Amino acid sequence: MNLSPQITQTLKAYSEKLTRSVQLKLFDGNHSKRPELIDMLRQVSATSDKVDFIYSDTGFNVREGLTFEIQADNNPTGIRFSGIPGGHEFNSFVLAYLQSGGIPVKLDESVIRQVAAIDTELSFEVIVSLDCHNCPDVVQTLNQFAIINPLISCEMIDGACHKSFAEERNVQGVPAVFLNRKPFSNGQITASQILDKLSDHITVAPVEVVADETLYDVTVVGGGPAASAAAIYTARKGLNVLVLAEKFGGQVTDTMGIENLIGTTKTTGPELAKNLRAHIESYPVKIREEVRVDSIAKDSSNWTLTLNSKETISSKTVILATGAKWRELGVPGEKENVGQGVAYCPHCDGPFFKGKDVVVVGGGNSGVEAALDLAGIVKSVTVVEFLDTLKADQVLVEQLEATQNASIITGTATESIVSDGKSVTGMNLKNRETGEVTLHKTDGVFVQIGLAPNSGFAKDTVETNRFGEIVVNTRCETDQAGIFAAGDVTTVPYKQIVVSMGEGAKAGLSAFEYLLKSATPQK
Repeated sequence: MNLSPQITQTLKAYSEKLTRSVQLKLFDGNHSKRPELIDMLRQVSATSDKVDFIYSDTGFNVREGLTFEIQADNNPTGIRFSGIPGGHEFNSFVLAYLQSGGIPVKLDESVIRQVAAIDTELSFEVIVSLDCHNCPDVVQTLNQFAIINPLISCEMIDGACHKSFAEERNVQGVPAVFLNRKPFSNGQITASQILDKLSDHITVAPVEVVADETLYDVTVVGGGPAASAAAIYTARKGLNVLVLAEKFGGQVTDTMGIENLIGTTKTTGPELAKNLRAHIESYPVKIREEVRVDSIAKDSSNWTLTLNSKETISSKTVILATGAKWRELGVPGEKENVGQGVAYCPHCDGPFFKGKDVVVVGGGNSGVEAALDLAGIVKSVTVVEFLDTLKADQVLVEQLEATQNASIITGTATESIVSDGKSVTGMNLKNRETGEVTLHKTDGVFVQIGLAPNSGFAKDTVETNRFGEIVVNTRCETDQAGIFAAGDVTTVPYKQIVVSMGEGAKAGLSAFEYLLKSATPQK
C-alpha cells in the first residue's frame, strides 16, 4: 500500500496538531502480508517526527504477525489493529493515532462522561471487512472509548486476513463485536446503543447531568436528508437551531449507489452524508451526534426533549426527521441468527457468502438491487416475494431475469428461518395459494422488505398511523402545534432522498412561519 502524495501531505498537516508522541508498535510473528503492513506503518511514521514505528520482541501470535498497537508517550492506549487497515478502515487508523496523540475525540460530551465513568475492564474485538462501510463507525467509536477510559481496549480484526479466527467465532456478518471474547453485537451500532447494551453486562454508574439552559427556536431530531434540509432552511432564516442525531446521515449511508438525486448524476450515501453535514456546518447550527431523544413533552408554551443521557432540551418548535430502519421479518429464527446467516446489508455481508446459496426476501427495488449485487459473489441467489409479482422497477426486474444464477419465487411467505445452531441452513416457505410449506435450503438470508419508521419515542406525543408513521398534513404539521415532521418517518408517500429533502425544507419553512405567527408583539 503506497500512500499518495495528497494523503501524505494531509497526514503531515494533521500531525502538526499532535501534542503527544505516538508509537506504532508492531508485534512479532509471521504472515504473508506482514511486509505490506510494515511498509504502510513506515510511510505513516515518516509523515511526522512525533510518530514512530517500533517493533516489539513480545509475540502476539493469536493474530499471526499482523497486529500492532498504538501508544501515546510510550504508554499503551488499548487500541490494536490486526490486519492492514486499508480501504474504509484507513480513516479508523488515522483517527486512532491522531486522537491518541492529543487531537480531541469526536463524541458528544454526554457520551464522554458516561464512558469515563465506567469502572469495569472491557475488552472489545471488532471483526471487520475492509469493504464494509458500516464497520469504521463502530471501530472508531470503540477506539475513542479506549482513549477516554484506560479500562477499555479495542482491537480491529480483518476477517479476510484472519479467516480461521473469524470461522472460529462463527462470523457471517460484520461488524461483529465481541466483548471479553463473547458476542456483543452484530451490524451497525451507535455509541448510545453500545452504552445501552453495556448496561446488560455491567453496572454503569450514573453521571452528572449538565443542563443546557438555551431555549432553541428549532430543534431538529434526525441526521438524514430531511433533517439536513430542515436545519439549513431554518438556519438561513436566522433562527437558533439545534440538531440532535444518533447517527449523522441516517439510512442514506447504507446506500452505495445514488443515481436519482436530481442535479447529481451519481454519488454514494456516505459521500452525500458528508456533503450534507458540511452544508449544515456552514451555518451557525449546533450539532449533537450520538445522542438519542427518548421522549417529548409540553412545557408551558415550549417543548421539552429528554435525551438518553437524561439531559433535557427546551425548544419553541420541534422538527421530527428521524427516518426509518430496515424492517424485520418478525419470524422465528430471524433475530437468533443475525450475524450467523441473517443479514440486512448485502454490501457489508455479501463477501461472507462467496460461492454459497443465498435468499433475498423482498421483491422491491432494494431487494432486486441486493440480488443483483450478490449474484456476482454467491453461487446462487433466490428472490422470495410475498406478492404475486415483483414490485421493483421493470428495468431492474429484466436485469434479474437475465442473471443466470438468479431465480424468483413469488406469492410466498417466509414462515421461519432454520439453523443448525451455528449458521443458517434453510427457511420454511409457505405458498400463499396452496398453503403448502416447504423447506428451502440456503446458507444465508438477506432481508429487504422495506423500512420501519423510527417514531417510537414520539408515539405518546404525536399521532401515528398503524404502520408507525407520523401523520402530517401538506405543511408537515403534526396534530401538536409547534411539532413538525418530515421524511421517511412520516405518512408522506415515496420514500426517496429527493422527496425527503423537499419535505425537510417544507417543515423548516412551516416552523419559521409558526414562530412568526406565535411571536409576542413588541411594545
